[in-house]
Amino acid sequence: MQDRLKIRCPKLGGEVSLDYCLQEGGDLPCSRIIVCWQARLPVERLLRERLSPEQWDRCFNRPPKDKVVSLVELVEAAKERLQAGEE
Repeated sequence: MQDRLKIRCPKLGGEVSLDYCLQEGGDLPCSRIIVCWQARLPVERLLRERLSPEQWDRCFNRPPKDKVVSLVELVEAAKERLQAGEE
């Protein structure tokens, strides 16, 4: 059922499934999942049942990164992917 539910992602600009949003951060959901899905289903309740208190804090109570730091991290990750693909 979760894979059939889709919504437009404000971060990616395209349509994504609830499954994607639930695992966007690896073992954590996207930090925007509650805002994006709350009008369609009780996503906060679902997450409180699934996540440990530590996971909840890591996902939703972490201060946002500075935009410059985020951009530098994205550039570095892209460089690493390119280098790995060239080898």
